[in-house]
Amino acid sequence: MRPPVLNPLFADAASLPGVGPALAKALARIDLTRVRDVALHLPLGWARWKRVARLGDAAEGERIIVALTVLAHQESAGRGPLRIRANDADGAPVTLAFFGGAGGYAAAKLPVGSRRVVAGKLERHEDRWQIVHPDRIAEDEAGTPPLEPVYALTAGVTNRRMAAAVAAALKRAPVLDEWVEPSMLARHGWPGWRAALETVHGVPDAAAARDRLAYDELLANQLAWALVRASRRRRRGRALQGDGQLTEALVAGLPWPLTGAQRRAGAEIAGDMAQRHAMLRLLQGDVGSGKTLVALIAMLTAVEAGAQAALLAPTDLLARQHRAVLEKMLGDLPVRLGFLSGREKGRAREATLAALAAGEIDILVGTHAIFQQGVAYRDLGLAVVDEQHKFGVAQRLMLAEKAEVPPHLLVMTATPIPRTLALTAFGEMDVSRLDERPPGRTPVVTRVMAMDRLEELLEGLGRHLAAGRQAYWVCPLVGDGDEDEAAATARAATLRARFGETVALVHGRLPGPEKDAAMARFAAGEAGVLVATTVIEVGVDVPNASLMVVEAAERFGLAQLHQLRGRVGRGAAQSSCVLLRGLTLTATAKARLKMMRETDDGFAIAEADLRLRGAGEMLGTRQSGEASFALADEEQVARLVGAARDDARLLLERDGGLEGVRGEAARVLLYLFEQDAAVSLLRSG
Repeated sequence: MRPPVLNPLFADAASLPGVGPALAKALARIDLTRVRDVALHLPLGWARWKRVARLGDAAEGERIIVALTVLAHQESAGRGPLRIRANDADGAPVTLAFFGGAGGYAAAKLPVGSRRVVAGKLERHEDRWQIVHPDRIAEDEAGTPPLEPVYALTAGVTNRRMAAAVAAALKRAPVLDEWVEPSMLARHGWPGWRAALETVHGVPDAAAARDRLAYDELLANQLAWALVRASRRRRRGRALQGDGQLTEALVAGLPWPLTGAQRRAGAEIAGDMAQRHAMLRLLQGDVGSGKTLVALIAMLTAVEAGAQAALLAPTDLLARQHRAVLEKMLGDLPVRLGFLSGREKGRAREATLAALAAGEIDILVGTHAIFQQGVAYRDLGLAVVDEQHKFGVAQRLMLAEKAEVPPHLLVMTATPIPRTLALTAFGEMDVSRLDERPPGRTPVVTRVMAMDRLEELLEGLGRHLAAGRQAYWVCPLVGDGDEDEAAATARAATLRARFGETVALVHGRLPGPEKDAAMARFAAGEAGVLVATTVIEVGVDVPNASLMVVEAAERFGLAQLHQLRGRVGRGAAQSSCVLLRGLTLTATAKARLKMMRETDDGFAIAEADLRLRGAGEMLGTRQSGEASFALADEEQVARLVGAARDDARLLLERDGGLEGVRGEAARVLLYLFEQDAAVSLLRSG
């Protein structure tokens, strides 16, 4: 149960004074439904005003606070503004202008003869000072502080109303026992939790307080992962050790030897599977680094030990591709491969389910259909999940329930994730990295071309197609789905006008069968160009596709550009990636494109992406499944998550877990940041 000390924070936002039904409904649009959410809605920045005694002390365009005496109200004819004439302390005139429906409010706030303190932007209009729609009007200086926090808003919520709601929420914030390790607090000079919260809402230069709150969020994240890991290690798993007959035969039949990275990752996985608790390992590697082969060796180890294995892919197309790749790799080995997706119906599906339950299938490949109700394994020992970010925790648990003891779990991702961010997204997993390329893969040549050279690019594409090669053309994200579809559809139309029906089109709004049919046409070599948006999985393995064009490349994150480039270079022919850019580039976009030209190391690119990516430039990582945080920005994650992970481990391993004073405080922290599902994993409840 949630600790009672937190109850005031988890009350409805509508319980705050001044927050009526309309405001509560507006706040809910930006997910501020509880007092806690409002209190943790940190300022985006600060508005500053210059306090002046007279208008002559200010310059045009400055945001000022000045005391004025109201002289007259001047109504305009028709729909014109209400103009209120006023003087400063020296008698210098100024006009306060109010447009639209604000006139009635302004007339009541600024009665003739009154003295009011006004904050706003000073402008000139017809050789006279003017302030249009003052930001604030108060009876004295206390009501117009020179600094004011600026919050993210939504329709129906002004900054002043948000600030008032935040102030009310802060009054409900309790003083909580300290969960941060004392030496950490002293080293950074961090305030306590409640003081930090008040500071970030109260002063602009609050770096220490912001770091403190970011660290709290990261510590909750890392503590939750540590509890998941500890829970898995406590549960009895099953040791799986093979006799080597299948794995050795597979490796002996390969056209080239395993890379050092593949051997290292394979040994780590085999070591985990030989333990009495269930493996939970992340296998990271660039497109083409040989992850599928490493996963197959692990699955064959399970089969050698008398168990079954399952390989889960995010889409029907990729599941079928995995099946084809495994069939080719297995060759004549005595391994029974099964396939199951949502499209299998009737007798074929029933036959597969019966064979699976009878133990007549060794490895089952499929989509999420392989862990739905009615799918029973005789003895599931290992589950491999491709592209983990497509599957949530709930699906992972459903898969685990398919065995009497938790199966070993291997998760594969081709998205290079910086080490620091991997801790937040996959914190409960051990990580193996494939950082070498198998022989036989030709490096992709990357070129950057400006949009004014489009005709030159199209001529090159024509020569490429005439030589019997294929190409991808990826269109940018330009807005909502309709716009994305329109951009891709328009590009496909211009290419068809030039190259005919050899151009296929896929985008996120196409029905599944149409999308699969277009991609299958391309995979079979019947289409020469595949035009696509980035909202679909362009993961078909087409060795003959040796050209990738990315239109408006400056709009993409580095990680995403790297992922797209990895779609070519899968055959023996020299492959190229053309990054087609706009005519004007930001400094960040230039740095990204330069990095893409200079390296194809996905992990170096991921680290550079983290350094280069600014606020709102998150195209690359949105796809990587990393945790998003409300308080910690990416720079803080990179700087603080390692310490948070170490502290979480120390708390559980050395300091008695969630018992004792600090342990109880950490339990409160988990509930505060809604990581309380992890608390249920404790033996103590």
